[in-house]
Amino acid sequence: MRLALAETPHRISPKFFYDAAGSALFDRICELPEYYPTRTELALLDRHAQEMASLIGPEADLIEFGAGSATKVRLLLSALQQPRRFVPIDISADHLQGAAAALRRDHPGLDVHPLAADFTRPIQLPALPDGSRARRVGFFPGSSIGNFSPDEAVTFLRQAAELLRGGGLLIGADLVKDPALLHAAYNDAAGVTAAFNLNLLVRANRELGTNFDTTQFAHYAFFEPRLQRIEMHLLSRRTQTVQLGGEAFTVQEGQTLHTENSQKFTVEGFRRLARQAGFAPGPVWTDPKNHFSVHWLAAPQ
Repeated sequence: MRLALAETPHRISPKFFYDAAGSALFDRICELPEYYPTRTELALLDRHAQEMASLIGPEADLIEFGAGSATKVRLLLSALQQPRRFVPIDISADHLQGAAAALRRDHPGLDVHPLAADFTRPIQLPALPDGSRARRVGFFPGSSIGNFSPDEAVTFLRQAAELLRGGGLLIGADLVKDPALLHAAYNDAAGVTAAFNLNLLVRANRELGTNFDTTQFAHYAFFEPRLQRIEMHLLSRRTQTVQLGGEAFTVQEGQTLHTENSQKFTVEGFRRLARQAGFAPGPVWTDPKNHFSVHWLAAPQ
């Protein structure tokens, strides 16, 4: 947060959204009528689970990046042949443990090994209990890859290609579409996305001792067509001073804290990105309206 306030323009990584309250708010976002990505991707996973499972193969070591509530993976687990293990990775430890406990109840016999970690950094996965090496497959739904800059996306995908060597990655990518539909998805009528955005400041006040006045920041999200992305900001309604660790930082009226990007892709554009990172793009599944895509990427041997 210090770096976010010290640099201009002010910006912070969206990974800091996800404390327990932020994770719960994001779960609510996924259920909103305006927020098409979750229901569209769930429908794709439901319709094509058997095809996806055949690519993943039997007895796979399944790794989910940014697992959250681990809702979507249930459709895959039901279709997979005797998965060796499921490793959900998420930065929000409490939320992750609750999701893992629910999966163990619903899938007795499945080895669920939650890992509280920042998956944007290199990860050392725990060895399988018997010391063997199963085919390792990644799952990265929700178009969370869109939260990265293009360079960051390539870096993450290259790390994933190395981690998943000999296996593959099943990944969701949101597609370019009517800006009005995008605007509604990130500016819902119930204000849940606004609460999710503002919770970042609530968390900073609680954990870092800052004095953000959350009533003096407005949720601001828009589609930037030249960059093909949604940008999410917190807009300062007035000039204010924020205290952090004995330092004072001025945020001017009209300045923003840039909290998230959500990149939108074309199918071929995403396939080019995957090739650049070392993957071999395979089958792609899209919905009838071409709102969302799920890609199978084969990792290098």
